Amino acid sequence: MNIETIVLAAGLSERVGVFKMELPLGDKTLIERTIEGPYQVSSRIIVVGGYKIERLREILSSYEKVEVVFNKNYKRGMFSSVKEGVKYVQAERFFILPGDCPLIRENVYRALLEVDADIVIPAYRGKKGHPVLLRGSLKRSLLEEPDDSNLRNFIKKNRYAILEVPDNGIIIDVDTVEDYEKIRHRFEKKNQ
Repeated sequence: MNIETIVLAAGLSERVGVFKMELPLGDKTLIERTIEGPYQVSSRIIVVGGYKIERLREILSSYEKVEVVFNKNYKRGMFSSVKEGVKYVQAERFFILPGDCPLIRENVYRALLEVDADIVIPAYRGKKGHPVLLRGSLKRSLLEEPDDSNLRNFIKKNRYAILEVPDNGIIIDVDTVEDYEKIRHRFEKKNQ
């Protein structure tokens, strides 16, 4: 089956204060750690950039499956990047996730692919997380969603399944310096 992944990495990282996609986690960057999870299950990973896109291209240039695309409307928010990424999807099913979710392991992606539903959302102890898996047949209706909407609203309008997973990595992202420090500490501990 042809599977693609959209990674949203266009934001300004204002709450962190630096371009968070290039923050180090072990011997790689945050964005590299994020794409590691879906890399083996995806035929292509579409990274949607905006702010500092040239730096993103530089970081990801050695990854064969990665295509970095530019969202000229990135300042309008994350949903503009969702829609930009969806324009490039050609697969039967595709994942969407933010670029600051470096702890989602490959087995989560594989487990989601086992669920036969139009939209599949992972949950950890009842709390929904990332990535979201969608059927390619939803591409058109997602692109027709109003620009001032969001992915959550789109999902609510459709039938979806929730898969409980034993991995809290699905609910952890980097919104603040404190979030980054916690994740960095986890990587250092794991790699000792």
